[in-house]
Amino acid sequence: MRKGELTRAAILDVALDLASRDGLEGLTIGLLADKMNMSKSGVFAHFGSREDLQLEVLKLYHHRFEQEVFFPSVKEPRGIQRLQSMFARWVKRVSIEVASGCIYISGAVEYDDRPGPIREELMAMVGAWQGALLRCVKQAVECGDLKTDTDPQQLVYEMYGLILALHHDARFLRIPGSLERAGKGFERLIETYRNPQAPI
Repeated sequence: MRKGELTRAAILDVALDLASRDGLEGLTIGLLADKMNMSKSGVFAHFGSREDLQLEVLKLYHHRFEQEVFFPSVKEPRGIQRLQSMFARWVKRVSIEVASGCIYISGAVEYDDRPGPIREELMAMVGAWQGALLRCVKQAVECGDLKTDTDPQQLVYEMYGLILALHHDARFLRIPGSLERAGKGFERLIETYRNPQAPI
């Protein structure tokens, strides 16, 4: 990478840390310049506007989510095994974000009623992840791991509910054992949908 590309990547790393902690709206050029020991104009040289910076931070967050959760999971065989991997890796990521914060969750709160490019980008990213989960559930039905009358959208909804509860209890309320409860909740959820004729 060239020097300019390295500097831009370093700025984005720091910006992602700040946005995870303070939210995308808490991310300012001035604060970022202070953290990087740069001038505001130096930061602006890499990003045309604050909104451009926020969008690039979102893209970096999504890229890391894919690398840590999605791509390793799709290497697993189709069916329950892949679905279990997706959820386990998702929980592992949330466990790390307990200390920092999840941009998908904080972003949903910040931009739920605020139209514009950032909201659209957030919706597209979350929609892509929900779509991946939905496909995985449908594949688990097709290969016989889950019951034929499984409602994929309902199952994905319930998985999302477990993650939101985990984030709330672990990060906001600091309740010990939240990670274990999320795992048990997922196991119980899968058992209600599991095809009794499928090999365990």
